[in-house]
Amino acid sequence: MKLKTSPVKTKKRLMSIGLSTFRYLMLTVIGYIVIYPLLYMVSGSIKPLKALLDVRFIWVPRYISFDMFETAFEYLDFLPSLGRTLSLQMVSAFVEVFICAAIAYGFSRFEFRGKSIATAFLMLSLMVPLPMYSLSLSVNFRQLDFLGILGLIDNLTGLDLRLNVFDTDWVYWLPSLFGVGIRAGMLIYIYIQFFKGLPKELEDAAYVDGAGPIRTFLQIALPSSGVVIVTVTVLSVVWHWNESFLASLCFTNHTRPLSVMISQIEVPLHQDGLWLGTQPIANTIVFASCLVFIAIPLVLYLILQRKFVKSIDRVGITG
Repeated sequence: MKLKTSPVKTKKRLMSIGLSTFRYLMLTVIGYIVIYPLLYMVSGSIKPLKALLDVRFIWVPRYISFDMFETAFEYLDFLPSLGRTLSLQMVSAFVEVFICAAIAYGFSRFEFRGKSIATAFLMLSLMVPLPMYSLSLSVNFRQLDFLGILGLIDNLTGLDLRLNVFDTDWVYWLPSLFGVGIRAGMLIYIYIQFFKGLPKELEDAAYVDGAGPIRTFLQIALPSSGVVIVTVTVLSVVWHWNESFLASLCFTNHTRPLSVMISQIEVPLHQDGLWLGTQPIANTIVFASCLVFIAIPLVLYLILQRKFVKSIDRVGITG
């Protein structure tokens, strides 16, 4: 005998199928919106001139050429710019990952005078963009001082001890060393949320064994923070890799990072009196340059994708 399915179960099953269909439909639409620019760049960067003129094939070109990537390498001055990016922005990113962890550990585990004010400034740093204080930052880099002490010495003795770090690597390194670098406030906030969830019994056991706060942080808290370190490292690397405002503001004579080169790329249609091509060809070179620029962080994310997703879930970035 066949068992009859109750109307309630049938209704629940239909609702479940409907919700699943709606969920997959929304994910497909959102995924298309997100990935559309990348697909458009890939399609446009591998088109030679005859493929650009063939309007019958738009997304999948009939003819494929990778010559534009060679041109893109030339316009970006790729190897020197990549070296500049690694030595400048990536060093700052990894320094910031460690320094922000130490600052966040202090916020989450210790009570100190002025903690509420420091927390307010931390929240304020999340809301104030870099261009708003770029002028004062530039002046400070040209005459580096601490609380005006060196300026007071200059006024009293005429001896100017203020350092000029403008147009040097310290423009990136100093803020990272003091935990006020590129979006450092967000990294500190993520660390704080994680450290609040760490069992205090581990640290109490370390204190009983004679470990101080620094040793406890280095040997207990930091090794237990692999989950959040993956999250913060990916975010810090991506943010530093894409940052171009500070580099374009503070560097004039040195080789500039890739982010500045890609933001200021200009493809001339004429050179030495010769006609190089049409605007679509210039766009193709720009597309190839953009793909070259995003290749390294994209590969890094693909490698760390599984750990990154798991770390986001475990860190619990909530209010």
